[in-house]
Amino acid sequence: MRKILASDISSYLFCQRAWWYRQQGVESENSQELAGGRELHQQHGRAVLASGVARGLAYFLLLAGLILLAVYLTMQAI
Repeated sequence: MRKILASDISSYLFCQRAWWYRQQGVESENSQELAGGRELHQQHGRAVLASGVARGLAYFLLLAGLILLAVYLTMQAI
């Protein structure tokens, strides 16, 4: 028995005929546009991942700077 994927359900709800064609193995006529959209989504996903990593690094550097400032001010007070 074949697994039912979320993309299958989404495809069926969007267009039952397109879902049926896909189940029958009929190739889409706009495969170049689909490939372009897929590449665009991959680029966006990489950009989102990179911004998340950059934000994590920024928080780490901010925390390290605050700790170093606290240590410096403590040493000045002694």
